[in-house]
Amino acid sequence: QVQLVESGGGLVQAGGSLRLSCAASGRTFSSYTMGWFRQAPGKERDFVAAITWSGGSTYYADSVKGRFTISRDNAKNTVYLQMNSLKPEDTAVYYCAATTSTWRYSDYTKYNYWGQGTQVTVSS
Repeated sequence: QVQLVESGGGLVQAGGSLRLSCAASGRTFSSYTMGWFRQAPGKERDFVAAITWSGGSTYYADSVKGRFTISRDNAKNTVYLQMNSLKPEDTAVYYCAATTSTWRYSDYTKYNYWGQGTQVTVSS
């Protein structure tokens, strides 16, 4: 069982930066691939980024490549999402999730555990 709690969301102007954190409980955190997803009002939940258990591999949605960076610290049971050059279209609730799946990291149905979400609002 893994419990996830996101933090770091807020209001930022376009071009600004935010760093989201996701703190996980449970001693098996390091065995999970971790992902970030986002959902804007009236839209589906979209994949943002994922990182494998060792941090050796990372995956990004095309829309955030070059702007967002996912990382993890297994000693702190925490995964991060550094978001730079933010755009108004990045506005959404951002969710942290954990999966034991070894493929299709962009598929939200593969994720076993979810956080409650943190709001990110980017003003133009």
